[in-house]
Amino acid sequence: MKIAIVGTRGIPNHYSGFEQFAEYFSVYLAEKGHDVYVYNSHNHQYQEKTFKGVNLIHKHDPEYKYGTFGQFIYDYNCIKDSRKHNFDVVLQLGYTSNSVWFFMLPKKAVTITNMDGLEWKRSKYSKPVQQFLKFAERLAAMSSDYLVADSLGIQSFLKRKYNKDSAYIPYGAHPFSTPDDAILKEYGVEKGMYNMIIARFEPENNIDMVLQGIVDAGNTTTILVVGNHKTKYGEYLKDKYKAQANIRFTGGIFNISFLNNLRYYSGLYFHGHSVGGTNPSLLEAMASRAFILAHNNDFNKAILKDNAYYFSNPAEVAALVKQLKKEDNLQKVENNYNAIVHDFNWDKVNGQYLQFFEECFAKKNRAHAG
Repeated sequence: MKIAIVGTRGIPNHYSGFEQFAEYFSVYLAEKGHDVYVYNSHNHQYQEKTFKGVNLIHKHDPEYKYGTFGQFIYDYNCIKDSRKHNFDVVLQLGYTSNSVWFFMLPKKAVTITNMDGLEWKRSKYSKPVQQFLKFAERLAAMSSDYLVADSLGIQSFLKRKYNKDSAYIPYGAHPFSTPDDAILKEYGVEKGMYNMIIARFEPENNIDMVLQGIVDAGNTTTILVVGNHKTKYGEYLKDKYKAQANIRFTGGIFNISFLNNLRYYSGLYFHGHSVGGTNPSLLEAMASRAFILAHNNDFNKAILKDNAYYFSNPAEVAALVKQLKKEDNLQKVENNYNAIVHDFNWDKVNGQYLQFFEECFAKKNRAHAG
């Protein structure tokens, strides 16, 4: 099949979950002999025309100039270009700034959309933007040929809200089995003597809740706060906790080996995400044998089940920090690792996606033939 992937800033990943998935899945498809194209921002750090057998199409992306509005122009440029290539399948990752261009998608291609999380619930958005995102979600749900939900919660929401079926295919992670503590020196920490949290600096990821709980507990163990903190919210958090010497803002870390080792050797690993489906960084933490304390919501509990401790406010974070140690909870750690091996590994996830593509492509061909 000739397959296009739109809706990301491009590969190799220098940003987040969708880009990570696009990288792994596109390379997998290329290895299976498919003709794969991933759309990249014109200013992506990687400027080659191919990546591990995947074709890259760079299109102008004015987000750096116009902010969020620039994403709409970038998606327009990508979708307009997709009409030139006679694709069999177009995979859209998310819908926030591309669903408004649904009428421009190539008519002969099968359009499959990963519906992401409930974007309109994100508190960083104003009320008018949240209303627009509800509209964009409906457009994507109703105009796509087929839908993918990365969590059971999203799948049931799509059925309830739009009466639309979707294929449940979660994200994946690679089981991590080659720890190397050399990287710890670079971050000035020692095995088991630090905690960490990885997240985009947005209110619904509850970094503030976690840090406030740690301060309230009187805990002085180093905590690495991983993510791009050069944002308005990041500046707020850095200023709020500037007196706490144990709270270290590292910036974003995109070297997966570094991240895996930091997670593996951490004491407590906090996952504060509260909006969206299956979060990639959560699966990677499980794959790295991190001991996870997670925000108490249905999305996280569907993945972690009884193999994590949950918090809903700073007081609960403080209580957990005071009483929990990784060495007392190694069975939970191992259970999460085994879930990656058996249920959430990339080979299985990529295989499920490819099988779904083949089924959708065959259905559309049968419909045309009929």
